[in-house]
Amino acid sequence: MEIPYTIEARPDTGLYNAKLGIWLFLASEVMLFGGLFSAYVLLRVGAEPGMWPHGWLNVTLGTINTLLLALSAITTLLAWAACKVREFGKFKFFHACTILLALAFLGIKSYEYRDKLIHYEIALANGKFADGHLKEKSADFDLAKKTGTVTIHGRIVDDRKELMDLRSAAAQSAQLEEHTIKAADIQKMENYGPRHNTFTAIYFTLTGLHALHILGGTVVIAYLWGPGSRMWRRDPERFTNRIEVSGLFWHFVDLVWIFLFPVLYLT
Repeated sequence: MEIPYTIEARPDTGLYNAKLGIWLFLASEVMLFGGLFSAYVLLRVGAEPGMWPHGWLNVTLGTINTLLLALSAITTLLAWAACKVREFGKFKFFHACTILLALAFLGIKSYEYRDKLIHYEIALANGKFADGHLKEKSADFDLAKKTGTVTIHGRIVDDRKELMDLRSAAAQSAQLEEHTIKAADIQKMENYGPRHNTFTAIYFTLTGLHALHILGGTVVIAYLWGPGSRMWRRDPERFTNRIEVSGLFWHFVDLVWIFLFPVLYLT
């Protein structure tokens, strides 16, 4: 039995089935990300004065990722346009470009995550705070037993608030050095993972969910570029519709990043 409206538009909606389905799905995605963005706003507004981080993220890497996704939005559109004019070779080229750009985006995001996971804030017994990237732990380092030492590349400050705004003049002029700290002098040691504070929690939640969408979209695009492209030979019009639907999803995740970038990186 042939399924109706896989190519031609439905008379009641003016859309073929898959396109109607993707728009309904994207409507639910808007509610999902809308709720998370609202949570971000409420958490930031309710934060203690001077305790909301600024400048914790690498704007250069964020800008590069923005450009990568913008280019991928163009290449996925060109891939669909190539299908519409029946130029399969160009479709393969542009879709391959989209996949490579997506993988580059995920690679940079993985680097950013790693940078946060090796960045530590250490509360010292004398009331000061050491902050920096982990360089080395001695073989006998055990925080619970208070043995060994840890070496970080960063700075030591008197007040934790000094670590919040890395765009301040004091933070910009601070000299980063290697500090070796004894476990006996450490009250608490924690990396900049999701549990570190409210900002890192919402940062990892928003960007992690977005990265999963990028990964899922890349898998679908890679399938349509590879094994799924066999449909081109027997039903090019339906295949073109599939490319359009995957492109709509891709444009959505691009749009989400356009909001994420200024909200997280520039404010």
